[in-house]
Amino acid sequence: MAPKPFIVYALLTFSLSFAKIFAMDYYVTNDAADTPGGIRFTNEIGIPYTKEKMGMSNDFIWSVIFQQNDPSDQKPLDSVDFYITTFVVEGAIAMSWGNNKINFSSVFLSDYRGDDLKYIYTGVLYHEMTHVFQWNGEGQAPSELIEGVAEYTKLKANYAQSDFAKPGEGDRWDQGYDYTARFLEYCDEVSAGFVASLNKKMRYDYNVGYFEDLTGKPVDQLWNDYKAKYEH
Repeated sequence: MAPKPFIVYALLTFSLSFAKIFAMDYYVTNDAADTPGGIRFTNEIGIPYTKEKMGMSNDFIWSVIFQQNDPSDQKPLDSVDFYITTFVVEGAIAMSWGNNKINFSSVFLSDYRGDDLKYIYTGVLYHEMTHVFQWNGEGQAPSELIEGVAEYTKLKANYAQSDFAKPGEGDRWDQGYDYTARFLEYCDEVSAGFVASLNKKMRYDYNVGYFEDLTGKPVDQLWNDYKAKYEH
């Protein structure tokens, strides 16, 4: 299935395996201020709004999605850097990289023609902020699952775009992005707090058996049950 427009992301993150507590700061830089996209960012979105949503998304990710009320469970970061820039992976809206950095495409901002730019922008911000704070099994977890968790955050924060997958859609559980997000939503119905528990398990490694550990069912059975629930 071809990727949907405006929900293509790139993930270049490295996980951390130690715990240290810091206060969190948010930095936003418009490195494309003189470009059409950079100008549109200034006029329609802005740095204060972005900082506000970074803080709100951070709190939402820790408290609601990952339920990391104990700071020792959280990524040991003291800041997140957000850049409006022309540099992203080709075809992507945004990407997270390093341990705490996010690039957002000024080209996307320039080219987007919908009347909901700020809404779409905020949804992508929630997605990328999830990448900053999630565990990924020290790089062992499949990228499709990692992307699905990030889209799950966007879904639960009520920033899913109009063409976001509907419950029951998709060809396989690890299809990625919104399809996997909907499956994770179902897993949360089977076992409350599933996504938070799965993220915790993926702090140091990854095993597909985590699905069965948390729900009592192997992932393939979960997928079959999910599809059966929404058959018409």
